[in-house]
Amino acid sequence: MGDQKESLRKITHTLALKNEEISNFVCALKQSLENLEANANRVQEELESEFTSLYSVLDEMKENMMTRIKQERAGRTYELQSQLSAGSKALESSEELLELANQTLCSSETDGFTQAAKDIKDSVTMAPAFRLSLKAKASDNMSHLMVDFSQERSMLQGLKFLPVPATPEIQISDCQVCDNTITVVWTLPEPDGKIDHYILEHRRTNHEGPPRIREDYPWMVVEGIRETEHTLRGLRFDTRYMTFRVKACNKAVAGEFSEPVTLETHAFSFKLDYSSSHQNLKVEDMNVEWDGSGGKPQDIRKEKNRTNSPMHSPARSALMSPKRAPTARPGRDRFTAESYTVLADTMIDAGQQYWEVRFDKESKAFAVGVALRSLGRFDQLGKSGASWCIHLNNWLQQSLTAKHNNKARTLDCPIPNSIGVFVNYEEGVLSFYNAKTKQLMHTFKTKFQQPVIPAFMVWNGSFSVVTGLQVPSVVHSSQRRNSTSSSNASLT
Repeated sequence: MGDQKESLRKITHTLALKNEEISNFVCALKQSLENLEANANRVQEELESEFTSLYSVLDEMKENMMTRIKQERAGRTYELQSQLSAGSKALESSEELLELANQTLCSSETDGFTQAAKDIKDSVTMAPAFRLSLKAKASDNMSHLMVDFSQERSMLQGLKFLPVPATPEIQISDCQVCDNTITVVWTLPEPDGKIDHYILEHRRTNHEGPPRIREDYPWMVVEGIRETEHTLRGLRFDTRYMTFRVKACNKAVAGEFSEPVTLETHAFSFKLDYSSSHQNLKVEDMNVEWDGSGGKPQDIRKEKNRTNSPMHSPARSALMSPKRAPTARPGRDRFTAESYTVLADTMIDAGQQYWEVRFDKESKAFAVGVALRSLGRFDQLGKSGASWCIHLNNWLQQSLTAKHNNKARTLDCPIPNSIGVFVNYEEGVLSFYNAKTKQLMHTFKTKFQQPVIPAFMVWNGSFSVVTGLQVPSVVHSSQRRNSTSSSNASLT
């Protein structure tokens, strides 16, 4: 009986899932029908609008051309009518003179004939008929204003719906991820001269493969791309992957998005562990400021009691690598006395990692490096075998030193505004760089027996940490060049 009930429960569960699946499908179909109706009405209205616009253009052209014909006809009519009026008057005058001449010739009187003949001669000389041009000032030919619409008619008859652009395909093998930049490359199935631009969308994710139905991060849009590739620069890789999709657009319509492609964006990301910090350090996100008052007690209690800290948030949990874990300090209080120290919340026990720290060069003291989890609450960075660091001293005179196990080496290099820290755990390499120029400042060569943690110290100053950074290419190259050098490896 129990087995039958269990079997029936499984069948019921399966049926319920299938019903939910069918219900979702039915809802999707109904939504598609509504979308179809709306989209059909939209494109119909747009088509009517385009034809109305075309009619308006044709009507305007017709009106302009008709006006040109009317103006041409009026001008020529005026010229010809003026000539006609002048010719009629000249003809009338000429006929009168002719009649007078005939009468004089037929007259039998001889006394006045000589004077009459002279008067007729003078009148003929001054007659308008002899000063009139007998060439028309305007032509009656209007053929130069005829229009051949055969080509335009053929073009109009060739009007058809603009084809939807083909779907691009992202070429994973040509995409590049390095130096916190991503170059995405795509192609079209065949050349399309009507493509105006592309739209690229991307979003961060902690999942490999196609996007999930529900993602924690929204799509970010890049519009107006004219080429078949695009580079995103200055990224912070605080998730394990980024997903991309692209679509092509012509002047009127956009095509379908390409199949999403997910690229791995491996980088070292961490937060600062407030619970480890000295009480005189004011820790806000990735910024730290020395506070001689020790902070307000209520602020400290608030920080201790908050439940949405980075250590416990879902986003933080999703970022955890299988080889990295939080750096809880069970059974230990925060750093105290003159150890103005704060640790990261994530340890390093494998791979090559890189981060940067920007600090106030006017700080009385500042240090950055790594430490073992066994670092004591009274231990200052670089003054025990459990920590390695670069230390800035701003007392009587400014100095920059590399410190480990209470040994120090003065560094002969300009003090930068920010320092890049590189760790190669397997090789036991800890290097410090000028973050802007990537100039190598110092390298520790050792053998890490335990996981290490990013560590920071400041007194009478401030600093901010930048994570989510890949190991820069120039740092990789520098490490290869200096792999056989031991000039910077005396403090081990």
